[in-house]
Amino acid sequence: MSYIRSTFSVSQPQPRHRPGKPHRRPKKDPVRILAFEALRAVDERDAYANLVLPPLLRKAREGGEFDARDAALATELVYGSLRRQGTYDAIIAQCVDRPLREVDPPVLDVLTLGAHQLLGTRIPTHAAVSASVELARVVLGDGRAKFVNAVLRKVAANDLDGWLARIAPDYDEDPEDHLGLVHAHPRWIVSALWDALGGGRAGIEDLLEADNERPEVTLVARPGRATAEELLAAAGERGALPGRWSPYAVRLAEGGEPGALDAVREGRAGVQDEGSQLVALALANAPVEGPDRAWLDGCAGPGGKAALLAALAAERGAALLASEKQPHRARLVARALDGNPGPYAVITADGTRPAWRPGSFDRVLMDVPCTGLGALRRRPEARWRRRPEDLDGFAPLQRELLRQALAAVRVGGVVGYATCSPHPAETRAVVEDVIKGRGGPAVAVEWVDARPLMPGVPALGDGPDVQLWPHLHGTDAMYLALLRRTG
Repeated sequence: MSYIRSTFSVSQPQPRHRPGKPHRRPKKDPVRILAFEALRAVDERDAYANLVLPPLLRKAREGGEFDARDAALATELVYGSLRRQGTYDAIIAQCVDRPLREVDPPVLDVLTLGAHQLLGTRIPTHAAVSASVELARVVLGDGRAKFVNAVLRKVAANDLDGWLARIAPDYDEDPEDHLGLVHAHPRWIVSALWDALGGGRAGIEDLLEADNERPEVTLVARPGRATAEELLAAAGERGALPGRWSPYAVRLAEGGEPGALDAVREGRAGVQDEGSQLVALALANAPVEGPDRAWLDGCAGPGGKAALLAALAAERGAALLASEKQPHRARLVARALDGNPGPYAVITADGTRPAWRPGSFDRVLMDVPCTGLGALRRRPEARWRRRPEDLDGFAPLQRELLRQALAAVRVGGVVGYATCSPHPAETRAVVEDVIKGRGGPAVAVEWVDARPLMPGVPALGDGPDVQLWPHLHGTDAMYLALLRRTG
């Protein structure tokens, strides 16, 4: 049989075949490959982009692969894709033939990067699609690159407004869902922020939009070690501006590199949001009755507020004890305080199990762990990672830390309860529960009005506590309550 088939095949005329296309190696785009690696780290390791991206960029610059424009594009691709991830997921879901959960995560990351280029940047459509397909060929292979090509061509059929008109419910029918899709926030966060902010549609839309803007890089000049004027002079040609509210703040222009400044490299200045500076300054300037020699930062990691407090304390002859539960974060605190001219100490200790005697301090800051809903500009992935039940997880810890802070301060001293969240369950509800004895003994305190301690800052509400907002103050949404121990 084989002989006959062989003979037959030889005796027949051979069909003519067109020569196949030669295999083309995919073009490696270092900018998009880096952006993809950053998204994979966020997805696989629950990493934060603001921690993952800088070392990747630094390595690329040192290797000669990147210039400033490349770094800016990579940063935009990573942060933009993460900020609007939920909205892009809803759009991509309309363009695939299977539930989104059945799409492999690396494929979905490439699709998200492509969707952001198509819908959130000025990159031309053909360039956004072709660059994404080339990325898919490099990191996924040719087979899945065809899938990416097909999906992104469907995504490109509409601009972002066109897609939102298709997928978002009418505002009058479901305002939270409408705002969530239009401004890329989970519905529960929209609802929580709206409750905390109050007011009508305009205010919540301004807040959600501010969450989607890239925050300025703000520096702090540590008192006694550097001045805002020094930082302005050093960064002047790069377009630096004074802070809006803090006398120690300097705002860098977009693309400004803090590490290029001598004061930052030497630890005399640092990167710190102006809201955090205002919280530390308000506590430091709150009136106390009696001596003012011993200060405590009970949740000091990673050390920004502790470094500012230590410098302020040193100017007054006071000493700061900085306590942090996690050893690696305690090391960051020690690094931030290194070189402070006045007395200080850094310890690794749990604030709920104090390593100090009650009534030992004149001023105490307790910046408690929280959901971080006030820093969504800096950590955009947190909005998709957090869940409503996380509030219940933090609640007992927040209350116990505040109880221990009030126990640590002497009568006449002041405690600052701070958190980077505007959620009512993490702010005033915690303070009121503790001072009224819900879940523990009642505490004899009086509120200190924090508003006069932030001079010049507008829209601070009815007091006595303070809530800062990104859209009103240009800061993270920091909360501060000041309490004086009376008995």
